[in-house]
Amino acid sequence: MSSKIDQKDINNAAWAACDTFRGVVDPAQYKDYILVMLFLKYISDVWQDHYEEYQKQYGNDDARILRKLERERFVLPVVRLTEKNDKTGKETVLDEFTATYYSLYERRAAANVGELINIVLDHIEESNKSKLEGVFRNIDFNSEANLGKTKDRNRRLKQLLEDFHKLQLDMRPSRVSEDVIGNTYIYLIERFASDSGKKAGEFFTPLKVTELVAKLVGPKPGDRICDPACGSGGLLVQAAKEVGDRNFALFGQESNGSTWALCRMNMFLHSFDSARIEWCDTLNSPLLVENDRLMKFNCVVANPPFSLDKWGAENAESDRYNRFWRGVPPKSKGDWAFISHMVETALEKQGRVAVVVPHGVLFRGAAEGRIRQNMIEENLLDAVIGLPGNLFPTTNIPVAILVFDRSREKGGAREECRNVLFVDASREYVSGKNQNTLSEEHLAKIMRTYTEREEVEKYAHVAEFKEIKENDFNLNIPRYVDTFEEEEEIDIDAVQNEIDDLEKELALVRKKMADKLQQINRSHA
Repeated sequence: MSSKIDQKDINNAAWAACDTFRGVVDPAQYKDYILVMLFLKYISDVWQDHYEEYQKQYGNDDARILRKLERERFVLPVVRLTEKNDKTGKETVLDEFTATYYSLYERRAAANVGELINIVLDHIEESNKSKLEGVFRNIDFNSEANLGKTKDRNRRLKQLLEDFHKLQLDMRPSRVSEDVIGNTYIYLIERFASDSGKKAGEFFTPLKVTELVAKLVGPKPGDRICDPACGSGGLLVQAAKEVGDRNFALFGQESNGSTWALCRMNMFLHSFDSARIEWCDTLNSPLLVENDRLMKFNCVVANPPFSLDKWGAENAESDRYNRFWRGVPPKSKGDWAFISHMVETALEKQGRVAVVVPHGVLFRGAAEGRIRQNMIEENLLDAVIGLPGNLFPTTNIPVAILVFDRSREKGGAREECRNVLFVDASREYVSGKNQNTLSEEHLAKIMRTYTEREEVEKYAHVAEFKEIKENDFNLNIPRYVDTFEEEEEIDIDAVQNEIDDLEKELALVRKKMADKLQQINRSHA
């Protein structure tokens, strides 16, 4: 067995493969080509690893080996390229190979290499419909618009296949654990989001923020976990890791087709094959339903798009699932629409919700204020946690996390808890050149404060319902957590004396300069 390779090596090798497109194709586009190729390389290596294992048992009995392989997690089918004779009607086999990365590498110099890659992906998708249907429909390796005319396109695709080969991205399970492959996938998504900022940031939530959100909902074995705006699936992966075993079910919905495909591949790479990830607009067409009712979940997490415009307010009044009974948010800001959906899909009397929001959600009035007041009066809001600015590639504004706990409603285990914890963690972060981040210590402090639910000077405050009501249900954190730092007392008399002394010194210097100038003028007269 080959020696294991570590996370850093495979991360660096995968990122180096991006050089094929860097500077030629926009990062928001070439991320799809790189990540799909990484996925193809991974499943090809897993297939090869299993093939070699069965070969040790059954020798060269290929038929028996292939029957065994068909019972694995996925199938890599045989591709048969044929040509039909118009006169005789007979078909001639032009080429035949297994749908793997390695078959494409052998054909990397083909004049139709882009078409071949598409054919391989189509065959893989068709043979694994239950797990991969639709995953490759948004990617075209034969696209002139994205990859250039035939000559340039072929050169770039040949280089891409060679990069994955020469960089020794060996992802066989005997060499690399599934965690490493999944982490590399998330690492690449993070790098793409960082490099292309707002153009690609919508599909990624920074790792430390996902860790914090996942910890705040505290998923347990047996839980159903949902992200209704799942992006590339990072939050779902982190929530799954918090469970501690494989006894959970993952659900998500994403409106962007390309990002939905990333999420499906991300689930597969982490061996969460059974995750149900739907492609559609959550607010207007929720697809996570059963028996014509919204599915209910133990944990609901999300980093939905901030203040989404034209989110579907015109249809909210007639929503068949009655999600917006507390009020319809303004059509130009969908924040409370997502929150309303999340709360309604959390299990009654036990479900937990954690959602990343812009600060406007905490204090904006009108319809949003009424919805916020209703949620607080229902005793659903558990905590408001303010985070530092510049944590996201999409925006430099500070954000907050709202935690809702349905076990606080009447009949729930925590119905006696009537207060809301406010945490101001906005001043504690690791400063970065382009983006700030949170450290393990910062996360630990936030979680300790949340769990202990106690006052911490200039950091946390436990506000009773009466206090929040007196503030007109405004949740702006500075109203509850006093972070004011007293300025050092200034001795005005001492300062004035210092200014007088400086003015005397300045007058003396000016007199000396005037004398020098007179001497120079006389010497030149």
